[in-house]
Amino acid sequence: MTVLGVILARAGSKGLPGKCMRPLLDRPLIAYSFDHALQSHRLSVSLLTTDSADAKALARQYGIDVVDRPGDLATDTATVDAAARHAVTMWEAGQDAVVGAVALIYGNIPVRADGVIDRAIEKLAQTGADSVRSVAAVSKQHPDWLHRLDGDRMAQFRKNSIYRRQDLTPLYYHDGAAVVVTRDALFGALETPDDHQAFLGADRRAIVQDAQDAVDVDEALDLQVAEAILRARREGAHADR
Repeated sequence: MTVLGVILARAGSKGLPGKCMRPLLDRPLIAYSFDHALQSHRLSVSLLTTDSADAKALARQYGIDVVDRPGDLATDTATVDAAARHAVTMWEAGQDAVVGAVALIYGNIPVRADGVIDRAIEKLAQTGADSVRSVAAVSKQHPDWLHRLDGDRMAQFRKNSIYRRQDLTPLYYHDGAAVVVTRDALFGALETPDDHQAFLGADRRAIVQDAQDAVDVDEALDLQVAEAILRARREGAHADR
């Protein structure tokens, strides 16, 4: 099965302008996603879709193909799956080939667990699912510990009397580290344009990892968290030598 890795990045970002090229430990943020794609053993080929001239230039230095993302697919309201479909269509037209699955690699995630993209691809192949995503367990922000506010008056989001973390029903959030979908699911979503999750298909599977295995950078604080984790990993690697 041909698996296309589509690295996604935009030049604009309301929360963190120029996010994909922000420095992180003296490297552009997106460079870490380039590393993750190139380190994968299961991706057949990877490309970058972006409207950032700087990101395009950097991708070419890494030997990564580039798809020029149209302006209407680079706004903050454009969907990820629409940008991915455009990238897939452009690649297939140039190669005269059709992919079997697509790995969506978000360019604002500099921290990923080793091999997580390959694990997701392998699970997709083994299960025959429509999509596989990496998830991590919800902890202190579990819905049973959340409240609505009426002024300063608190009301439980869900009525309960749970006070021990161990008694909470296990729930998981998608951490963004790995998203792999079949081509059929990605393009089948065009049939239900009002469902913005349709590109994940009907059979959606998960691989579970720890919260620190991925950092999704949306604001300046996320950069600091990512830097701390990357420094710790670097120091750990040096200590093992």
